[in-house]
Amino acid sequence: VEAVATAKSFGAEGIGLARSEHMFFSRERLVALRRLILSEDADDRAQALTGLVEYQTVDYSEIFTAMRGLPVTVRLFDPPLHEFLPRSDEDIEETAQSLGLEVRALKLRLDRIAETNPMLGHRGVRLAITYPEILKMQIEALCAGVREASTRQSEPVTLEVMVPFVSTVSEVVEVKRQTYAIVEQAKLPPAARERFSFGTMIELPRACLRAGEIAEHVDFFSFGTNDLTQTTYGISRDDAPAFLSAYQRKGLYDFDPFVTLDQKGVGEMITMAIERGRRANPSLKIGICGEHAGDPESLSFFARLAIDYVSCSPYRVPVARLTLAQ
Repeated sequence: VEAVATAKSFGAEGIGLARSEHMFFSRERLVALRRLILSEDADDRAQALTGLVEYQTVDYSEIFTAMRGLPVTVRLFDPPLHEFLPRSDEDIEETAQSLGLEVRALKLRLDRIAETNPMLGHRGVRLAITYPEILKMQIEALCAGVREASTRQSEPVTLEVMVPFVSTVSEVVEVKRQTYAIVEQAKLPPAARERFSFGTMIELPRACLRAGEIAEHVDFFSFGTNDLTQTTYGISRDDAPAFLSAYQRKGLYDFDPFVTLDQKGVGEMITMAIERGRRANPSLKIGICGEHAGDPESLSFFARLAIDYVSCSPYRVPVARLTLAQ
């Protein structure tokens, strides 16, 4: 909520990316999330989910109330799971105790779910499809937050649900089916239900190529330029500093593509996806999401495209507003 207030004070007209997994960084919530991630079966997960809806409902309600009817785009759960799991021996022991497990048993579970390349692994839409109860938990919490906020304000809540890391239209169709089944049962206030929308992040090259068929099933696209840059270049943003500076010194790269958008490669992917998406769905809303949305040179490129909004971190909002005004 503090970040929301900061962004609004700088002139933000909505939230383009609410990272739902960031609600779980407090100690008590982290234990609950770890219990969920380490669940062995559906019964374990159902037990772990108890209480998580309440945590999120309060947070979402406060965000919706703070935004007073401005659009709030919530990205579905997208944690690279390794970021939320214990690593040090001390943390593993503490986690085992809080979960009622033997240390050895916890280490075996951690070994079983370890991924070689978690940024391209079990995350985003893949999590929602393999663990539908996690999707159900999140949509129920969002709807409860809408109902709660609606009792405190006259402005209708404008909720936009965004599915991350999609690569196929079949993923979008399946998550949309599950989402709307829950929303229709949630008894949202009529004005909030009318404003509810469903979209997807476009952050993989295949999603750009298949943007036309994906657009037929969504209300909006949000281009996640950080991951789209990673997956178009095949470069890990976290590991890039080790060699990108050498590339720049040798004149092989004119700029860091994670700071300033690569207009010839990544930019062409975005341009193509917008054209294909709008051709299939002329009313498609288009957003840009990522640190590039706070970079003046990248913003100048985005301003030449048929986009509706850009979304960046709160303290970059003034730069984005000034650049786009120019």
